[in-house]
Amino acid sequence: MAGAGDSEIQELLEQIHLKEKEEAVRKKHAFWESQPVKQFTEEANDGEGVEEGPVQTLASQDVSQVRQDPYGLPAGYEWCDCDISSQDSVQEVYTLLSENYVEDDDNMFRFNYSAEFLSWALQPPGFKPFWHLGVRVIKSRKLVAFISAVPAKIRVGGGTHSSATTSSGGDGVEGDGSTTSEGGSAKGKEGLPMVEINFLCVHKKLRTKRLAPVLIREITRRVNLFDIWQASYTAGVIIPTPVATCRYFHRSLNPKKLIEVGFSKLGKRMTLSRTIKLHKLPASPSTKGLRKMKKEDAPQVLALLNAYLSRFDLACLFQSVDEIEHWFLPRDDVIYTYVVESEQSGKITDLMSFYSLPSTIIGNEHHKELRAAFSYYNIANTVDLKSLMEDALVVAQLNKFDVFNALDIMQNAQFMRDLKFGIGDGHLQYYLYNWKIKKALAPSQVGLVLL
Repeated sequence: MAGAGDSEIQELLEQIHLKEKEEAVRKKHAFWESQPVKQFTEEANDGEGVEEGPVQTLASQDVSQVRQDPYGLPAGYEWCDCDISSQDSVQEVYTLLSENYVEDDDNMFRFNYSAEFLSWALQPPGFKPFWHLGVRVIKSRKLVAFISAVPAKIRVGGGTHSSATTSSGGDGVEGDGSTTSEGGSAKGKEGLPMVEINFLCVHKKLRTKRLAPVLIREITRRVNLFDIWQASYTAGVIIPTPVATCRYFHRSLNPKKLIEVGFSKLGKRMTLSRTIKLHKLPASPSTKGLRKMKKEDAPQVLALLNAYLSRFDLACLFQSVDEIEHWFLPRDDVIYTYVVESEQSGKITDLMSFYSLPSTIIGNEHHKELRAAFSYYNIANTVDLKSLMEDALVVAQLNKFDVFNALDIMQNAQFMRDLKFGIGDGHLQYYLYNWKIKKALAPSQVGLVLL
């Protein structure tokens, strides 16, 4: 991973990404070119001629016309619904993902979603077991592929502030000069019933069987049966066509371990002791009134989140107190949420949250797991965002996390340099299914976190 503040490395990584995008544009994407998504050929002319809104005609979005039978699978395999409420079933999904899911380019780390995390991620209010889709070997009953969808209402376009003028905690913002997109249909700005697609995973030994396109077609069919026609998803690869391209940044909490496992390296003219001293954090949080979120805070958190997220052009619209309770109430080793309660009014004014997503360390004799915290949603109204996020780092370190990761979305770019985040070596692309926007969004216009 790159060292913090190294502009030369950042420039090199951007050049690599541009080459990757050029290669992706030249490459044939047979499956995605057959799907209702914006194509690379429509990127020319800076979005001119692109009509924002659904790719498919409204007339074609008719539940009665949706295919009733599942798509065919290769001989010897069958579809199954994975009951995430069952301990045995969630353990099966956990095993498949832990052995076959996303690895880094150097095959040193692999995401290790816990069974508790999967239960949280896949069972929000309104979830459907029908959308927890697996593929089994008929003879052995072994689960060899999986894909999921969970319901969400997502707004596209219509953010109320540009990143160049929005501020938190009363400070000026170092905006990137981008402005809020003016296009987009009224329907998109009001929020669309969508699903968030996640955990697409095929067993390594079956990657030649082209199961992934069939999984995508089948989950699309199952979602369409409920009169939902749009989806959001993210990927590390570039396919037609990203609505936003974001980058991960990493803040070391346990420098010694991160260096030992190869996650990061000592900087030039740096010793281990100096690196540890450089990344030293306060012993406890500093924000007055900061405490763990409680169930009774949910109504205020709902209002706080939706007011804050209204400024972004791609954002979740949280629908209910139940939804807030599910996604934000603290669960050990899953989700950590803290609020700031005003001493004067007793009202909730600020929010800080992160979730736990460890990685298996591949081929290291001394360390088996990298404990990583990922920034979720953070709102600084009465406190400085940098101070609030320093408290997030402190809380994560007190909970024995090794590293704190954050995308450069929302207002996150404001605190990264001062809090010694280092640039990551990979991008994360955001995508929309069956919805076009004229121009790709800047990371600072994105107010959506997909697990």
